[in-house]
Amino acid sequence: MRISFACVLLLSATVLAQENDGYRKFINQHINGDMSADRCDQVIQNRGITVTDSNECRNTNTFIRATTNHIRAICQSAGEPYGRGLTKSLLPFNIVVCTLKNQGARRPRCQYRGQARTRKIAIACQGTFPTHFDGDIVYFQD
Repeated sequence: MRISFACVLLLSATVLAQENDGYRKFINQHINGDMSADRCDQVIQNRGITVTDSNECRNTNTFIRATTNHIRAICQSAGEPYGRGLTKSLLPFNIVVCTLKNQGARRPRCQYRGQARTRKIAIACQGTFPTHFDGDIVYFQD
C-alpha cells in the first residue's frame, strides 16, 4: 500500500509541476497589466519571448492587460467552453497585439508594431491554470 501511495504522490507532484511551468510561461508571454502599444519591443526583449526553443522573433504576441487572478477566473467561472479544449472569456479584456515588422528577424533585432484592442479571449486551461493563449475574439455588445 505504501508503494502505490508514494506513486500517486509522485505522479501528482509531476502533474502540478507541469501545470505550473505552463502557467508561468503563459504569465511571462501574455500577462502585463501595464502594457501599452508602444512598449512591444522593450517588453518582448526583456522577457525573452521568441519562437519556442530558438532565437526567431515571434510573428505576433498578445499581452492581456489584467491581473493573473482575472485570467485564472476564466478557467473557473468567468469562461465558457469554446472550440476544441479552449475556454472563452465571458467578458472582454484590454489587450495589446504586437506584430513583427521585420519578418525573418532574430533576437535581439525583433521590431514590433503594437495595437491596443478590446476583445474576448480564448485560452487553454489545465485545471484552474491558463497555459495557452489561442487568440482574441471580436465581440459585439448587446
